[in-house]
Amino acid sequence: MILEQIKALGNDTRMQMMEWLKDPLNNFPPQDHGDPAIGVCVTHLQHKAGLSPSTASAHLAILQRAGFVLSTRIGKWTYYRRNEQVITGFVAKLIIEL
Repeated sequence: MILEQIKALGNDTRMQMMEWLKDPLNNFPPQDHGDPAIGVCVTHLQHKAGLSPSTASAHLAILQRAGFVLSTRIGKWTYYRRNEQVITGFVAKLIIEL
């Protein structure tokens, strides 16, 4: 799993998305659902990154498979947020492995 996680972070766009999601209130407009804990709409991530919908979704799917982000579906929209527990575990394991 750690190799898949390293590969997931080995892309500038995905790293930028993770950084933006670390502080969603300062990096994105208010979300329609009104609860910052739910996450950021994929549309906002797509526009901020300057990506097509399919490319943004592909990047987010890689981050989700690695466990770094969680998604919540509300109606036809999908919202993403960081999975801090997995990120903390990844960092701890990386320290041990290296």
